Amino acid sequence: MKRIKSKKIMKKSISTLLLLAALSSSAVVFTTSCSSDDPTTEIPSVDVDRNNLKGQIRSGENLVLESGTYKLTGKLEIESGGKLTIKPGVIVEATKFVDGEEIRYIAVAQGGQIFVEGTKEAPVVMTAADKVQQAWGGVVICGRAPINPGATASAEVSGLTYGGTVANDNSGSIKYLRIEYSGYAYSSTKEFNGLSMFGVGNGTTIEYVQVHEGSDDGFEWFGGTVNTKYLVATANEDDQFDWTEGWNGTNEFWYAKEAASKGNRGIEADNNSNNHLANPISNPTIKNMTLIGRGNVGSERQAIKLRVGTKGTFDNLVLSNWGVGFDVEHNEGIGYVADGTLKATNVKFENVLLKSVGIMSVPAGSPQGTIGASADVSRIFTENANATGAGAGTATPEWAKGWTVGL
Repeated sequence: MKRIKSKKIMKKSISTLLLLAALSSSAVVFTTSCSSDDPTTEIPSVDVDRNNLKGQIRSGENLVLESGTYKLTGKLEIESGGKLTIKPGVIVEATKFVDGEEIRYIAVAQGGQIFVEGTKEAPVVMTAADKVQQAWGGVVICGRAPINPGATASAEVSGLTYGGTVANDNSGSIKYLRIEYSGYAYSSTKEFNGLSMFGVGNGTTIEYVQVHEGSDDGFEWFGGTVNTKYLVATANEDDQFDWTEGWNGTNEFWYAKEAASKGNRGIEADNNSNNHLANPISNPTIKNMTLIGRGNVGSERQAIKLRVGTKGTFDNLVLSNWGVGFDVEHNEGIGYVADGTLKATNVKFENVLLKSVGIMSVPAGSPQGTIGASADVSRIFTENANATGAGAGTATPEWAKGWTVGL
């Protein structure tokens, strides 16, 4: 077994270190921060089992995954004040799930932080041993930034609290991370995404992340203010990107490509289904994006579905191989198109059957299944045949090469 290098930590933390070693494996280091006047001692090298990564990282603790492969055998939760650091090239592999066992996923609670330090040459990979969709949960981050269901709420796939008033809340930094085969389902209506961001603040860094072969959405935002750059969503079974509950963030360079046999919308965007005018209103800015679908297939064949009161500003888009480009549903969204707070500029359409569709809200008291009246929302977009999208039109952009798969 590889030995862990000695670390200086507080004497009072020795028992904590030895207790927590059971969570992880060789080349896993727990450290506890100390003030400069704390007594310190040398802790000898400790062998730990890298085949059983799960448990809680508590306040003052930093679990460092140094190298090689770590077997995720249950839930790994970073509690408030705790940190998880993952070094370049590390593989976190969820073991095969058996009914009755603990679901495998990684969750960051409010006040906790995750630091993924991958590089283009050595990305961090979170995957599953049996390489099939829905094999494990994925990554859930819960922050203290504003949401619109209420002051706070409980995350649907971890039960953790999220939301608050801290727009610049910092849940850590994620760079060069690939998440594969996520989307474990509790039921037909409740399942994990690849990366789920609940009330995450804009002090958090999310850059160079791919979600591949998930069984639900690739990326989903539940409120919050986090900004992102360089996101790749490939072959996810539901939507590639999804937001709701008042998310406001500034984003650049998104690239999505559906598989030939599966995939729904490129983007599914909501404000709040119970109150379309709930504040804060979802209103992200997205520049330089390519969405590649699988044609005019199924009922969810839209490149971008905008509903229940979301706003948004888009620029420099390439939409390729979709039944519908922009689908705006409900009166609030149609009104935002009219006043210019829901708009897309410099859009290039390739093999898109209908560039835009608008559907008004169903009148109160209408029979179940009634469809609202059609509306003209063509002013939502302006076209530009020279738009480059994520950087190279429908081709793989340079920034996505070398650390992704499936492109």
